[in-house]
Amino acid sequence: MNFLKRHAYALLFSAVLLGANTYSLLKVFVIPSAVTTVATSTSTSTSSTASTSTGEVTQTDTSYKDDNISITITTGQTSDTTYYVADITLSSAEYLKTALAQNTYGTNITETTSSIASSNNAIFAINGDYYGANSTGYVIKNGTLYRDTSRNSDYDDLAILSDGSFMTYNENDTTAQELIDAGVVNTFAFGPTLVSNGEIAVSESEEVGQAMSDNPRTAIGVIETDDGSLHYIVIVSDGRTDESSGLTLYEMAELMQSYGVTTAYNLDGGGSSTMYFNGQVVNKPTTNGNTISERAVSDIVYIGY
Repeated sequence: MNFLKRHAYALLFSAVLLGANTYSLLKVFVIPSAVTTVATSTSTSTSSTASTSTGEVTQTDTSYKDDNISITITTGQTSDTTYYVADITLSSAEYLKTALAQNTYGTNITETTSSIASSNNAIFAINGDYYGANSTGYVIKNGTLYRDTSRNSDYDDLAILSDGSFMTYNENDTTAQELIDAGVVNTFAFGPTLVSNGEIAVSESEEVGQAMSDNPRTAIGVIETDDGSLHYIVIVSDGRTDESSGLTLYEMAELMQSYGVTTAYNLDGGGSSTMYFNGQVVNKPTTNGNTISERAVSDIVYIGY
């Protein structure tokens, strides 16, 4: 009898332990956990240009221009991969913003890039760093500090300051509050830095974690200007299909450097890589093999009013 009791207790303990571990994994990777709701920064108009832009708006399937925002989309081919380039000029950093899925900060709160962009009347948008899949890493969005616990990573973060300039930093060297005090309005904890001071900052063999070398990619870069305007380059590549194999980090860095950026940073890629422009998804996001569909993400970077 005592033998049976001991085994019963052991089985019960094992079941409780397994249940606790399963719940912990689900909480980290699956179960949505909302922390706070964020108000949208734009009106609820269904048109991305209605009652927002200033001056005459000129737009085509591949371009948009008004008094403050100029965006041109081009498509290229390299290394058996299709990529899309957004050349963006802004009169002010106030038009470069971020938005959260379901206007909510938390873990595993997701929505497609196009849906978040539409809700915020974005003219242009890309996926962000998928902060919600992690429990650490500084999170500052549109000047609000949401998370101040540092991540343990070999890669630097990207910060966008209130003047629209870029800065990369290591979380071990600063605090989130110090970043806020320095004028940082948006942070991205993914990486790595692709271009620094105009030079390629990754090796030809470097890769994010255990990911394949050829992947869909999303990257953002800045070009220094002398006229006071803000000039950005965003590149999204397709991948993981027969038509488009994807880019390595080094190949993306080479592309960014070819456009004259001084700093470029690698955002979340793979199935997350999405470019949205004037109400349409520009690229072909791949979530599973050859399946063309958007992956739901936790945040976006966008251009709009």
